[in-house]
Amino acid sequence: MKYMIMLYGSQQDYDVLAGKDADGKPAWAAQDVARMHEFMGAWNQGLVESGEFVDAQGLTAPVHARRIRLQDGVPVVTDGPYPETQEVLAGYTVVECESFDRATEIAAHLANTPRPEGAALEHEWYVDVRPIADSHAELEL
Repeated sequence: MKYMIMLYGSQQDYDVLAGKDADGKPAWAAQDVARMHEFMGAWNQGLVESGEFVDAQGLTAPVHARRIRLQDGVPVVTDGPYPETQEVLAGYTVVECESFDRATEIAAHLANTPRPEGAALEHEWYVDVRPIADSHAELEL
């Protein structure tokens, strides 16, 4: 079965990774960003080696996003960024593995992603894991 592991972030998160201070969150140093990318690369490579990797993509910052919603029956477009604290999908990894428990175990390793010494998490860290439906029948509750 395939599972999508979804990672979230805010515009603030993107800003600090780009070396900018953001509402009291200090910018990450280049070596901290490099450590995070190295960790993610090793995590993905481990999935490739285990045969569980299907796909992974990072998404651009919310400042480059557009949200379309219906307002009085008419589509209305809002350009990003959204409020600084609003989290959006930052990236995803698709794995194919034996069980939901295994997909959860894989995702839990992301809690070990390096961050700068003493960096506090502004919000509770989380990722979502969801099975990918291969048919319409799997969409039914």
